[in-house]
Amino acid sequence: MKMMKGVLIASIPITLYALYSYRLPALILISSSIAAAVASEAIYQKIAGRPLKIQDLSAVVTGLLFSFTLSPSTPVYAAIISVIFGIVVGKQISGGFGNNLFNPALLGRLFLIFAFPAALSPWQTRVDMVSTATPLTNFWQTGEMISPVNAFVGLIPGSMGEMSALLILIGGLYLIYKKYARWRIPASILATVTVFALAMGQNPFFHLFTGSIMLGSFFYAVDPMTSPRFPKGQWVFGAGVGLIIMIMRFWGWAAAGMVFGVLIMNMFVPFLDAKLKN
Repeated sequence: MKMMKGVLIASIPITLYALYSYRLPALILISSSIAAAVASEAIYQKIAGRPLKIQDLSAVVTGLLFSFTLSPSTPVYAAIISVIFGIVVGKQISGGFGNNLFNPALLGRLFLIFAFPAALSPWQTRVDMVSTATPLTNFWQTGEMISPVNAFVGLIPGSMGEMSALLILIGGLYLIYKKYARWRIPASILATVTVFALAMGQNPFFHLFTGSIMLGSFFYAVDPMTSPRFPKGQWVFGAGVGLIIMIMRFWGWAAAGMVFGVLIMNMFVPFLDAKLKN
């Protein structure tokens, strides 16, 4: 529970900025995602005859982190169904907290992508809520790159939790300082992204600060239940996530590389833990 409280504290700046930027839609989506995550976990545990463990706050964290992946225009029903899928299939069926192979928040996001392909559109500008395209979508479709400074401070549209690299970094450094996150994983993701961008002749700061790379590096990939326990495995895990992200960003069929990067590398965690123990 202590770690979950730490994640919630680290998420405060991101949450407040999402509420400021997207107002009532953000409030509804965040609260609905958390409520659906907690309720579905409690109902499943009741049906399965397991002790009720929603007090550990892991479902609250899953619901909040899932909501960070949403567009403010995402229909509430799509968000609720998707986060329930993440909780039940990604966490409870495998035995509950500590036994899951995949990050449940990102598994819910993956379900959303395939089950409700239009649910994230249209993207909207901050505050005035006018339909727009995200910087990453523009890059993926046209090659256009915005100022990394705007992306760093949060003057761009995007998923509710990914707009400000600065606020994400503040939360992420808090998690590392409190030892709730393994620093080697974000370090290796960011290093891989930087090297890849430089090899492609592009500004690495654009790639670091747009899309969900910062959010994924500090809040999803570091999930201690679904990431390697040992240092060497953490370096390999992070490098794999970063490589998959950039491959999808340049040559994939969708711009959402973080979801696939983390979930694919989640599958290799048992192997990494077994082979890279030192």
